[in-house]
Amino acid sequence: MTELTVEGVAVASYVVSPEVDVVQGPRPYLHPVRTLGGVTVTDFAPDDHTWHLGVSVAMQDVAGTNLWGGRTYVRDRGYTWLDDHGAIVHTAWTGDLRHRMEWRDKDGGVLLTEERRLAATKATLGWELSVDFTLTADRPVTLGSPATNGRPDKAGYGGFFWRAAPGETRVFTVDAAGEENVNGSAAPWLALTGPGPYTLVFRGLAGDDRWFVRTGIYPGVCAALAFDRPLAVTPETPVVRSIRVLVADGALTREQLV
Repeated sequence: MTELTVEGVAVASYVVSPEVDVVQGPRPYLHPVRTLGGVTVTDFAPDDHTWHLGVSVAMQDVAGTNLWGGRTYVRDRGYTWLDDHGAIVHTAWTGDLRHRMEWRDKDGGVLLTEERRLAATKATLGWELSVDFTLTADRPVTLGSPATNGRPDKAGYGGFFWRAAPGETRVFTVDAAGEENVNGSAAPWLALTGPGPYTLVFRGLAGDDRWFVRTGIYPGVCAALAFDRPLAVTPETPVVRSIRVLVADGALTREQLV
């Protein structure tokens, strides 16, 4: 486990080799993540979705392999338990908070290689987490979601995902508010506030990415890579993303963020 600090304050723990069951989609994750004031803003393996592991990057369909965890959404069948769970495995540190991973299928075959860099820096309203990642493939590999596999209700999750701490939350963007209005949007930033109070402000959508948002059945935000259409990773077209999340004490307003 590696600790991220900001001006001497420990703000997040990064676990690169987790000891979790294969059906939880083993992968590196951040938890707990805290504000500078000490408020925990992530949840880990909650009873409602035990495969939600704090902050992580994962997809439910990587060329037919489930790297998200839990049941797999199957067209015309719905969520189904399948023997299709792979793992995202740390293979080497390449620098300070930089490392290499392999996205592997259930038999250990390499689907994708990921290079990731994390950083925690002081910000005006709190601190900022940066997660830069690049997915490469030596052959075409398709990334999908329950939505691209037939689920009809804008459940296009998969990508950078933050399972927020339990409790009542609210979400808003520059011009909309509420889960039903911001889920599926491509707003330049999205804010989530929760008990503590705390505020998270997400930035970094690219290409056809969309925000996948939940505040009702659970609190979480995903910068979804395949929200309504599959995304191909090829030797010529790696997937490159740079996500930024402001972690702040207090309930910030839209006016403070514009």
